[in-house]
Amino acid sequence: MRTSLLVLLVSTAVVHPAGAQLRLGDALRRADTAGIANRAAAGASAERDGNRLAPMRGILPALRVEASAIRTTDPIGAFGTVLRQRRITAADFNPATLNYPAAVSNVGTGLVAELPLFNADAWLGRDAAGRAAEAGHAVANWTRLGTHSDVIRAWFGTLTAREKVTAYEAAVRAGTAHVKQAESLQRNGVVTPSDALMASVKAGEMESELASAHGDVLTAQRGLAVLLGEDGSTPLIPSGALPTAKQLRDFTGADTSLAAAPRADVQAATLGAAAAARDADRARSTMLPRLNGFARYDWNDASRIAGGDKNWTVGVMASWSPFTGAAEIAERRATQGRAAQANAYADGANAQARFESEKASTDLRVALLKLEITERSVTQAADAHRIVNRRYEGGLASVTELLDASATETHAATMFAKARYDVIVALAARRLALGLDPAALAALDTTDSRTQPSKDTDR
Repeated sequence: MRTSLLVLLVSTAVVHPAGAQLRLGDALRRADTAGIANRAAAGASAERDGNRLAPMRGILPALRVEASAIRTTDPIGAFGTVLRQRRITAADFNPATLNYPAAVSNVGTGLVAELPLFNADAWLGRDAAGRAAEAGHAVANWTRLGTHSDVIRAWFGTLTAREKVTAYEAAVRAGTAHVKQAESLQRNGVVTPSDALMASVKAGEMESELASAHGDVLTAQRGLAVLLGEDGSTPLIPSGALPTAKQLRDFTGADTSLAAAPRADVQAATLGAAAAARDADRARSTMLPRLNGFARYDWNDASRIAGGDKNWTVGVMASWSPFTGAAEIAERRATQGRAAQANAYADGANAQARFESEKASTDLRVALLKLEITERSVTQAADAHRIVNRRYEGGLASVTELLDASATETHAATMFAKARYDVIVALAARRLALGLDPAALAALDTTDSRTQPSKDTDR
């Protein structure tokens, strides 16, 4: 059985390595800043925050500095340039000079202030952009909660895979013992050589399952690393072990009494619908008149910036474009379509939230029931294995019964691990469905006392 020992040594070294291990609280905090989904959501939120400033161009005053340099022989341009420079003399009115002026140079400097007075589309666009930015913040918050749920599943999923390895390690040891037992009984003439061969085959099957479980652990560790923003080339090793059934029941008893909170995804959809409706109002308002004021200082000199005497101009400009080639009609219809779409998404988000809340409660009840069943099965399977083993030693049971009992015990152990994992997944899903932070499940990581849930975690 050298192969069995080698598999055990290799899998134990990789699945239970020495060195620093990752605590769940640390994993959640790392995901908040380094997780790909969170980083992308933060970037999208920052983009929307930036976009909310764009409509301010039609609301806030603007200041502009202008500078230009020209040289011209155009009759009107030349006369106007000299006049702006305040160098006009009687000789400049000579028809020959007016018709064929000499080349004139000018360096112009301007300071322009623009004061929007009434631009309805800017104010409505500002409101729409503000609501869209708030929706972006809600999306980022929902992404963060969803990432917490993903990290919890991946972290405990790795622990579950490790526990399955432990179960198969025990199965390989049991298989090795059964082979030795069958060989001893064969030498004593109690059983036939086929018993030892069948026991050896079954031990080989357990070795194969152990190798597969070992691969699952590595895959889960690398998947956790990717979830936390790494490239997955180096697996992350969670600390601790799966919580016991009692720990899960105790946590569930306190957790199921929590009240629901507003879900960030529903808030995002609602704010998105409000932003789309406001944007439709903005599109309609583009057909309203606009009123804007301005003031400017100008300097004109033949050779230098800000030279010569200054001129000032103030004024008010009203404009109205009731029709611009149907472009305003197209924009109005497009924004109305987007508003209808956003309203549908908001209705769907509310319906989905109710469905997920009910489903999560059902899934949790089912998971707890399965936990109770598999917990009993572990004890029963172990007792059955011991009984059949004694009967086999006395020649009252076949090797097939013995190997089946051993396989049943291993299966019960792996199903018990999965049942505990399913309860954790159901708890995380229920919290997310209720709009609460799944990070509170970090309390189930007993290796980190800092992860005890606070009141803020549940809100």
